[in-house]
Amino acid sequence: MTRLFAMILAAAVLASPALADRSKAAAQALLEQEQTGLTAAGQSHLTSLVTPVSRNSAIYNTSWLNAQDKPTGGAQWECLAEALYFEARGETVKGQFAVAEVIMNRVKSGRFPNSVCGVINQGTGKKYQCQFTYTCDGIPERIHEPRAWERVGKVARAILDGRAPMNLTDGATHYHTTAVRPRWSRTYTKTTAIGVHVFYRHTWRVSSNG
Repeated sequence: MTRLFAMILAAAVLASPALADRSKAAAQALLEQEQTGLTAAGQSHLTSLVTPVSRNSAIYNTSWLNAQDKPTGGAQWECLAEALYFEARGETVKGQFAVAEVIMNRVKSGRFPNSVCGVINQGTGKKYQCQFTYTCDGIPERIHEPRAWERVGKVARAILDGRAPMNLTDGATHYHTTAVRPRWSRTYTKTTAIGVHVFYRHTWRVSSNG
């Protein structure tokens, strides 16, 4: 883009030799800056920018997750990790990322609360009238499996840090396990099934993941 701009600028001022010389010098300087920036970025980074991310991305496996640092974070991270622990700790890594993706799709949709904690706690206070059952089933939320907690914490950290492609569920905003079939599943658009969870998009689309 910078190179094209320099060529157009040089052509526009050919009628004035002195101005053309100055413009050529400026264009050369811009080209040198561009080359320096590309070199500094490194080939691997440049390749990643133009390489489509597969739904079978390397981050969706236990080996990648185990190699990540011990996760920490503030309230939003804790809310997301807690939701993954109680909703999907028995799922595959890919399944946990998919559940996390649904929560983030809701945050971005404009039709749900605009924070992770807001989405997860929507409706909490009235028994079985919340969006995520574990928040309103009357059972205290206690973490009894440290290893599972660390794993979902790493998933939550990756999602919040933008390291996940967010392309597993095709914009899904709802899910249920294969053990149940809620009424809304008959009218919403099914997008995919991963592990023991089935994912759906409402009649309005919230994002273009792909």
